[in-house]
Amino acid sequence: MVHVVADGWEPMRILVINAGSSSLKWQYFDGDRLVIDENIQRWNPADGFDDVVAAVSAAGGVDAVGHRVVHGGPKLRETTVIDDDVVEYLKTTVDLAPLHQPPAIAGIEIARAAFPDAVHVACFDTAFHRTLSPAASTYALPKEWNERWQLRRYGFHGLSHAYAYRAGAQLAGVSTDSRILTAHLGAGASLCAIHEGRSVATTMGFTPLEGLVMVTRSGTVDPGLMLWLLEHTSMDVKQLSDAMEHGSGLAGLSGTSGDVRDVVAGVDAGDTDAITAWEVFNHQLAGLAGQMIVAMGGLDLLVFTGGIGEHQQRVRDSLASALGFLGVELSSAANDAASGDAVISSAASRVPVVVVTARVDLQVVREVASVVSR
Repeated sequence: MVHVVADGWEPMRILVINAGSSSLKWQYFDGDRLVIDENIQRWNPADGFDDVVAAVSAAGGVDAVGHRVVHGGPKLRETTVIDDDVVEYLKTTVDLAPLHQPPAIAGIEIARAAFPDAVHVACFDTAFHRTLSPAASTYALPKEWNERWQLRRYGFHGLSHAYAYRAGAQLAGVSTDSRILTAHLGAGASLCAIHEGRSVATTMGFTPLEGLVMVTRSGTVDPGLMLWLLEHTSMDVKQLSDAMEHGSGLAGLSGTSGDVRDVVAGVDAGDTDAITAWEVFNHQLAGLAGQMIVAMGGLDLLVFTGGIGEHQQRVRDSLASALGFLGVELSSAANDAASGDAVISSAASRVPVVVVTARVDLQVVREVASVVSR
């Protein structure tokens, strides 16, 4: 495993909280050593943090708590020490990420009460993309709309992309200033073009619905098609939203759960719907990868991460084959055998290709340490 921590940071005891809509993931670090790693399923804010408090107290207490927060809204665009004003502001951003913000905010409030002497830090998935240029982040909508409602490309999965590009560069032995394409492929999926350590383009936009075909999300669709459906069918906005978020993507096309393993099984069985879903997924992935590479002016490193990126060698092979004209070539043996962090490109490949285990917790530790040590 590649560990990435802040340069010159002061060792401290850090609790990482990732409060989701139905689960709670938390890790406890003593310096850069992971002491406790828990994933509590079927959690909701009403359950509180009693078990976390007991475990952390037994381990020696905590100096800082890092909270993963999906959206920082238009104002919070970098890692931020949490105070009452920050909490109140985050409550105004719920409509930007209604599934993710409420449990994150509840987790912050519970943790601040449970650990009042610790420094609490919000680490935003959107913050990594604050470096997007106006050309990359602006929608071609009326200027007054963009200004009034803060419409822009925010981008997501920033904590994962931030960790993956550093860990991937270290694994491949290339500079972090290189032109790096990170592919976070999971139930939610996005690409990020990173040059000189800065996000210069990404596929998700104002919401996590834009971009790649995902497990149950449509990805990018002609907005005129959405308007047509609202005008010419009996669907209302709620029904359309639910279908785009939960009934589209690989699941909607294939008639399966949308899990890539189920889709691949359908492909192997000759199921035409599964084959269509697979081909659409890979076509969109390759096309948007090309867009990211153009934004950087080339490609020096390709990094796969996330559940699909780490475990589905056929997806990796498909994208690498599509990028073959750039000199990308996988080692079939290394790709098939990849487990954890691994180099999977062939010796002849002009572009290194690696797989990096997603470690949002380590990125949160890095960001907390950086903020607290200032």
